[in-house]
Amino acid sequence: MTTQFSGTPQIKTRTALLIFIKGSSAPIVLYVEKPVAVYEEIQQLLKGQSSAIIEKEGTGPIKKVSFHSSQIAAVALQDEQYV
Repeated sequence: MTTQFSGTPQIKTRTALLIFIKGSSAPIVLYVEKPVAVYEEIQQLLKGQSSAIIEKEGTGPIKKVSFHSSQIAAVALQDEQYV
């Protein structure tokens, strides 16, 4: 006999910003309010010739991070499911 659960949790999706730093084995995982806008902002900085220090505030485990734009190897967006 099978038992059905009436209270199945709702699965939600959030987008994380992954910042890969040169010389680091793991990326910085940053949760921000508008990840696509921050992603595009960092992409524009990478395309430009000038270097800058980037400081971002997150809403997840990492509250604030700063790094030099010349140390960025790659930037990515990742969708994550959570309950």
